[in-house]
Amino acid sequence: MEKITLNVSGIEVSSMELDTAISFQPFINRLRERINHEQTVKNALYEQVLATYEQYHLLQEEIPLEDIHQYEALLEQMYACLSPVMTDEKELAWAMNMPFQPVIFYGTTLFYELMRNRRDDHDIYVTTKTIDDYNRDRLKLLYSFILQKLYNFHAPVQQADVHAGINVTTGLLQYYTMKIDMDYIEVTAKGPLPELDFSELYMRMSEGEGYDILQEMLPLSLFKIRGICILNLTDVTAEKAVENIERVRLNRTPDNDGENYQYVIKSLKTLVRNNEIEFDLFPFVRVNNEPVYGYVKGGTGILFEVWGEGRVSPEVFRRQARGYFSNPSFFFSPDIFSEKQQRQDYLDHFRKLGVRSLALMPVFHNHVPVGVVAIHTWQDASFDEKIVVLLQPALAAIGRLLQIYIDEFNYEIEGIIKEKFTSIQPAVQWKFNEVAWQYLHDKKRHLPEKEFNIRFDGVYPLYGAVDIRNSTIERNKAIVADLDAHLCLLAGTLATCQERYPSSLLEEMIYKCCKWQEILASGQLYANDEDKLHTFLRSETTPFLSHLALQHADTKVLIDEYLKVLESFNNSTTGEKYSLEVSMQMVNEAVNEYFENEKNQLQSLYPCYFEKFRTDGIEYDVYIGQSIAPKHPFNHFHVKNLRLWQLSSMAAIARITRALLPDMPKVLRTTQLIFVHNHTIDISFRADERRFDVEGAYNIRYQMIKKRIDKVHIKDTEERLTQPDKIVLIYSDDKDVEDYLPFIEYLQEKETLCNDLEYLLLEDLQGLSGLKALRVGVNYDNSVND
Repeated sequence: MEKITLNVSGIEVSSMELDTAISFQPFINRLRERINHEQTVKNALYEQVLATYEQYHLLQEEIPLEDIHQYEALLEQMYACLSPVMTDEKELAWAMNMPFQPVIFYGTTLFYELMRNRRDDHDIYVTTKTIDDYNRDRLKLLYSFILQKLYNFHAPVQQADVHAGINVTTGLLQYYTMKIDMDYIEVTAKGPLPELDFSELYMRMSEGEGYDILQEMLPLSLFKIRGICILNLTDVTAEKAVENIERVRLNRTPDNDGENYQYVIKSLKTLVRNNEIEFDLFPFVRVNNEPVYGYVKGGTGILFEVWGEGRVSPEVFRRQARGYFSNPSFFFSPDIFSEKQQRQDYLDHFRKLGVRSLALMPVFHNHVPVGVVAIHTWQDASFDEKIVVLLQPALAAIGRLLQIYIDEFNYEIEGIIKEKFTSIQPAVQWKFNEVAWQYLHDKKRHLPEKEFNIRFDGVYPLYGAVDIRNSTIERNKAIVADLDAHLCLLAGTLATCQERYPSSLLEEMIYKCCKWQEILASGQLYANDEDKLHTFLRSETTPFLSHLALQHADTKVLIDEYLKVLESFNNSTTGEKYSLEVSMQMVNEAVNEYFENEKNQLQSLYPCYFEKFRTDGIEYDVYIGQSIAPKHPFNHFHVKNLRLWQLSSMAAIARITRALLPDMPKVLRTTQLIFVHNHTIDISFRADERRFDVEGAYNIRYQMIKKRIDKVHIKDTEERLTQPDKIVLIYSDDKDVEDYLPFIEYLQEKETLCNDLEYLLLEDLQGLSGLKALRVGVNYDNSVND
């Protein structure tokens, strides 16, 4: 036992104007009461203790704090009566406290150690109490005691305080609840007590209020308090560690996963009370019910080292995970280096990482496996199976935490599908939510099913197209070049075979080969001719040459070389067409990546619907207006902002694709086109096509124009409007481009665009006449200013 006076508040608290003092009298009175009623052997103990107190002739009712240690024998007798008889003092956190003051003066060594080593670990677990919080709690406790003793009124129960202390052996946190025993404290009023409205008082105190009113009606100066308060600390480390894991689950966000998992690991270390034991969490995520890699490292990361993509292929991981989770099993070894040889392959990588003791525990949520928790040590440290038992209370909480990660993983997959592969984008998601709720509402009420229209009226359309110049012509030229090269090789192979082993069949094949070469040279190859030529190459010549190689071994090398080239040709891994496709892919990937990066920036300016289309190049539609974002005030300036972005982005794309030219196996140039429509249109979602489309006859004309202008010519010329290194804006009325002209001038001043703006009239198209265009060059000499 220790008899040191210690302030246990941990903070500087304001003094409470309270007439309070230490006194043994309440305890003596309780002793006499127990002696009169006790029928067991305890009666003799109580009489002996009372006799000891009477020897001191305590004439004064109160004892000054500075004199209390003169009565150590009486303090020890009181401890003997009030503490558990068979409990070792080293295991008991027990102390005596001055009534309603944060001062202890006698207690067990464990209690004093915890008070000295405690901490307000708000960075990890608990919220630090302020001075006001502490004084308010002390006031609540005091008035609850006064009301109970003098009014027989029981105030709402206050939640016990949880104290965190550092274990001097492990260096880890331990948690204790403080139980305050006020049975040996007496309170008396110095004057008449006022009447109270207990109904209103209980209601206010239940809400944490009412104590300020009590200070006015029952000032503390009215009371005299004497006695000794008994404090008991109960270890709640296990419960608190699990509670902390639950708190992380409830408060976490995907943005702070790493930090949150560290909190969980610290809680697990606290739970097993060993700082040398490490943990790792491995969530089990699936796609189409097949295991796939997760992307969150929760702990040391050894499971990701052993089972992650850095070591095993997706196929191997899928097979191993499917096998394990079909029959989840517990594994434990205090020393994996001493395990039998049959487990060598399974544990070898853990050994390479320096793991000594290892336990692998499957984690479940609602009886479904959701992951694995690894418990391990490094190098020479080890643990036994008792540690595993200590972890059991936290497994359910870990299971719920891993399920949250799995749910977020699935939501992220669904979000990507919605954003990348459907028409449901964040800007219009709210409308789909409303319609889905209405559909569900009617279904639950068993109402007839009806179609709901997802429609946005009065939106401004913005259209742009980045096209690969002469892509169809280039593709046809590449096909002809590849076929001609192949026919040349075939003709040579057939001629060599004819020289060695003449036959009428070889002669016929040589004749057909020459005829096909003549057709290619004339430029008269049509789609059905191309199919016939492929049939000739694959179904006629190939089987015959394979047969010939078997009949005459000396032709095998020659024919195998030809068949190898034919296989590459069929797989499109060589030749002109392959080079063209690689170049087109380079262009489209670069343009697509640019739009993907820009898309989020557009949404930050004002919510809008943005949709891309893949052709030989990339086209996009943007719809913006009040109906898409009813909660965001819409102004024409938002449209102007997008129009400036259209011009700037087209200039940026022209530069990006031009920069790819040195790396292209086949040189391709891009053209940039913007169609200006200065009037609002209505769009609706077509459920059968799973996309948005325009509504109304006038609006349909907008779509018709878009589809016909890509190859339009300048009026009275054979010149195509769209040209490489140029941005084209097509419009109907001069007012349509009033927003664009200042922006063009602005970008010319920035040297993003050239000073070569052209005003052009366009040829009449089917059902269309009077179209006009602006055409301006992109300045490549100042590519850093855009």
